[in-house]
Amino acid sequence: MNADMFHKTVTAEGFSEPVLIEREADGFMDVHTHPFEAKALIVQGQIEIGLDDQSQTYRTGDVFHLTALQRHWERYGEQGVVYLSARKQDD
Repeated sequence: MNADMFHKTVTAEGFSEPVLIEREADGFMDVHTHPFEAKALIVQGQIEIGLDDQSQTYRTGDVFHLTALQRHWERYGEQGVVYLSARKQDD
């Protein structure tokens, strides 16, 4: 998916305007949650996201989706990762 298509998709689904997020090379964020639903498009690099006992790696052009309060961890690739992230709050 490209950035234009991502913007159109998340807007139609009621998400906020996407913001660009950059994470450092070989970084790691331990298990945590977010109080919002998140959908993100990988623009550059890669990110591995772990849910329970499984993980998946997302690369340029991939989209990942996390529900609000979903426990997960994140590991960033050797070049780090840059992604467009959109959020949706439950009302």
